[in-house]
Amino acid sequence: MLHPQSDFLKLLPAILPKVGQKKGNTMKKVWITSLVTAEEVVQEAMGQVKKYGLEVNGHFWEDDLEKTAWIKPRTELVDGKVDLWLILASEENLSAPSIRYGLSLLALTVQAQLGLGFPIVILLSEGETPPVESLPNPLKNADFLSAKDVGYGAKLVAKVHSQVKDIKLEYRLDAYGNPQTGQWLEVGPTDDSWNGAMLGVSGAEISFHAVGPKGSLPSKSVLNYPMEGLKLRLGEKEYLAWAVQNEVDSETSYFVKLDGFPDSVLFGPYSSEDEAEVHVIHLK
Repeated sequence: MLHPQSDFLKLLPAILPKVGQKKGNTMKKVWITSLVTAEEVVQEAMGQVKKYGLEVNGHFWEDDLEKTAWIKPRTELVDGKVDLWLILASEENLSAPSIRYGLSLLALTVQAQLGLGFPIVILLSEGETPPVESLPNPLKNADFLSAKDVGYGAKLVAKVHSQVKDIKLEYRLDAYGNPQTGQWLEVGPTDDSWNGAMLGVSGAEISFHAVGPKGSLPSKSVLNYPMEGLKLRLGEKEYLAWAVQNEVDSETSYFVKLDGFPDSVLFGPYSSEDEAEVHVIHLK
C-alpha cells in the first residue's frame, strides 16, 4: 500500500537528484496530487515537469473522508512556494463522489488562501475530459491536459508562467478539517456586511455553529438568535440550514460544522423572508 507522501518522495531521487539546487528559490514549483497509484505513470509526470526546469513535489491521494485525509497536503500547497497544483487522475478517479468531495474541499481552502485564479491543472492518465458543467464548483476553473499528449510538459510551463487572474467574489469560503474537530466551513462577505448569516447543506447535517474572527476556528462564540433545522428548497433540492443574526463583516466569519458529506451547500446573509439571496456550491 502506498503511503501518501513518504512513498511519493521515494520516487523523486531516481529522476530528480538535484531538484531545487541549480537556481535556489527562483525555480517555479509544481505540487502533484496523484490519484493514480501506478509508479511508472507518476514518474513520467514528474519527469515531464522536471524536464522543463520546474521543481516538483507531491503526495498520493488518500480517499478517506472519515479521517479528513483531504486536508493533509494543505500546508505545502498554501505556503506560498507552490506555483501550480497538478492533479494526476483518470476519468474513473474523477467520477468517484468521495474523491470529488475531498478534492473540492481541498480546492476550496487552497483558493481561499491563494485566490480563485490560482492555477489548477488536472492531468488525465486515461479517459475523457468530463464536461465542465458536471464538475464540482471548486474544480470548474481547472485546466485539463492528457498524459498521452506528448506536448503537455510545454503546456504546463506556459501555465505556470502565466499571470494569475485576480478573480473577485462577493463572499469568502474556506474549509477546515482534522480527525479531532471534524470538518468545518467558514463563510462571510468580502467587503460588505451581513445582518446575520445562514448556511444549509444537502445530503448531510450540521452539528455546531459559531461566529468569530476570520481565518481560524473560534475558541468561544456568542450567538444572537441562533436557529437550527431550517428547511430551504432550491429547485428540487432541499437544504437543512442553521443561521444566526450576528453581524458578519469582512473581518468576521460564520463557522459551521458538517456531519456527513454534502452534495452541495448554500449560504449567505440571513433573511426571514420567503426568498433570500444565497450562493450555491456543488461539492460532488
